[in-house]
Amino acid sequence: MKLPDPAQPGLILGPGPAGWWDCERVSGPRVLRCADGRWRMWYYGRDPSFDREINLPTGRCGLATSADGIRWTRERGPLTDGAVFEPHPDPARFDCGHVAVSDVHEADGRYWMWYFGGTLARQSIGPYQVRGFDLRPGLAVSGDGLHWLRVEGPCAGALLALGAPGDFDAVFCGWPQVLREADGWKMYYHTLDPRRGFVVGLAVSGDGLSWEKCGEVFGPGEAGAFDMQGVATRQVVPLDGQYLMFYEGVQPSGQRSIGLAVSADGRVWRRERGAEPDGSVFAHAPSGSGRWDAFAVGTPCVVEVPGEGLRMYYIGSNEAGDHAVADEMHLRHQIGLALSGDGDPARWLRLGA
Repeated sequence: MKLPDPAQPGLILGPGPAGWWDCERVSGPRVLRCADGRWRMWYYGRDPSFDREINLPTGRCGLATSADGIRWTRERGPLTDGAVFEPHPDPARFDCGHVAVSDVHEADGRYWMWYFGGTLARQSIGPYQVRGFDLRPGLAVSGDGLHWLRVEGPCAGALLALGAPGDFDAVFCGWPQVLREADGWKMYYHTLDPRRGFVVGLAVSGDGLSWEKCGEVFGPGEAGAFDMQGVATRQVVPLDGQYLMFYEGVQPSGQRSIGLAVSADGRVWRRERGAEPDGSVFAHAPSGSGRWDAFAVGTPCVVEVPGEGLRMYYIGSNEAGDHAVADEMHLRHQIGLALSGDGDPARWLRLGA
């Protein structure tokens, strides 16, 4: 396989052209190899005019397609500047400020998109004043991947409510990822517990619409570990009779690498040491290298390709001096691809490296 830009190992999709909804940043790829043989990638991002007070890479969502999962073509959607999904116009809804896709399934002749959104409300988190951090999960369906219809949830349109004051998920419930199994549904999401860092929660459902929270299932690593500040975006994959969780581990500096945990039941998790020096399975490029993903890698999306092994689509971000931890807007998110040719989930190599 050839890399679109040999000078940038891993990089497969950057910001869109001027006038597009994603011309400032792209983030959070969710990739499917669909029943018709095409590859489809839904992702989120924004243009420079999007509300700068919402200090997240979220905004609107779009679609790109590919014949090989490497070279991508943007598909112009029906919404603002070619987006396929955007904030709801009703200010009373949970997703009126910004939205982001975090999981897509192809089933029953439709695409099912789990996403999250926030309002325009302001709140205090530690020393920071933030806007739009009241994130909650939602669901939308589509027949073509371009035109989406929201499924109304019970919490101002959302599927889950925020936790009560003092609960681990009182700040937000973001980045939902869903598994449909024989005995029901599991939804993994993460939040920020100001006392400890980023933690993963679990909710379960019998029908995929009404959900019951089960509490925290995975939290920060030990002191000095690459994930000591917590566990953020993740993908849980059933593989060979067990569950694998590829997750974004957060360091106090804000730098992020991707780790691996294993579970027999999807509830109790054990960390697995990866091949990278810090114990992760996929680390950000070396600091000071000037590479496009030298500050952080995250939002892993793993796809098994028969005869090839595993692919991991991810976002990378650049180094941006002292602004990186407090100001997301100084980071440039782009989308990359890493490969595990032998199918070893603990060892990855950037495309073209």
